[in-house]
Amino acid sequence: MDPKLAQVAEKVERGERLTLEDGLALYQSNDLLTIGKLANTVNRKINGDRVYFIENLYINPTNVCEARCSFCAFRRDPDEEGAYTMNDEQLLAYVAKGYTPTTQEFHIVGGHNHTLPFDYYVNTVRLLKQHYPHVTIKAYTGAEIVFFAKISGLSVKEVLEKLMKAGLQSLTGGGAEILTEEYRAKMSPDKASTDEWLAAHETAHGLGLKTYSTMLYGSIETLEERLIHMMRIRELQDRTGGFVNFIPLAVQPKKATASIKRRTSAMDDMKTIAISRLMVDNVPHIKAYWINIGPQLTQMALNFGSSDIHGTLVEERISHAAGALTQTGLTRDELVWLIKGAGKTPIERDSFYNVIKEY
Repeated sequence: MDPKLAQVAEKVERGERLTLEDGLALYQSNDLLTIGKLANTVNRKINGDRVYFIENLYINPTNVCEARCSFCAFRRDPDEEGAYTMNDEQLLAYVAKGYTPTTQEFHIVGGHNHTLPFDYYVNTVRLLKQHYPHVTIKAYTGAEIVFFAKISGLSVKEVLEKLMKAGLQSLTGGGAEILTEEYRAKMSPDKASTDEWLAAHETAHGLGLKTYSTMLYGSIETLEERLIHMMRIRELQDRTGGFVNFIPLAVQPKKATASIKRRTSAMDDMKTIAISRLMVDNVPHIKAYWINIGPQLTQMALNFGSSDIHGTLVEERISHAAGALTQTGLTRDELVWLIKGAGKTPIERDSFYNVIKEY
């Protein structure tokens, strides 16, 4: 063991909460196997050998967006080539193409389309719930909720209540990026602030919603900022208990042909997943997002603190609009194979980690 990790390891073994300094010691160490072992030990205490996945369908109703985030290749201006906004018929046709009778969840995110009224976003939820009443509607990011409040003149709570009445059951984890204002001023200045994103989820938790959380790492943020982000998620979870998982997302380059130097390294991916498990100690699941790190590293991550490998997706667009090199979807059989290959037990779940089937 790296001697610098001995004190951190002792705290983990005693179940003590790690500090920013502990997180930095982990990031600065190259003893990847010790870091992974510590995270795996913590994860096994929480989840045993169970690893979860879901059959879900991604839906991006519009890519028109008023925000100009530096990392995004998905957004378009209203009149730009490739811009689109689905109407009711197009939305239902798209969903019908990817839906199966065992689909558990619709994951809905899109651009901050300022040319549309708030009712468009409410209707998207209502329409899908009417046609697919048994499918969980997990829709919109905390940043989108703040945007909806801005265009509607409603409070965040009123926005959420209207969406819930239409059928909303959970919020996605996106829009968080890195939860420091220094980062957001440079990378996503047109979107919700750190406090606004956190407040949107805290309000959702207060209304009884369980939600997701993410961290987009690998661009300009410092290691300290990553850890501050994790600690802010942890602090909100202490107050509400409303997050069901934490998802470290490796940033993707703007083009699939980008040099490997423009991508996160395997070492960074494994460290970040493991450190997320150690730092975000009160959120039950850390997700290895196979879309961004690939199926093989995802399989490795299952022994580095991760207990979830996301879902079947069918057609992921946002990461693939940038430089993601993975498939746009995996089958249930492929996900089960990945999990079993890591020596774990595959569990098909719903949006709230209720067991659908154990394999």
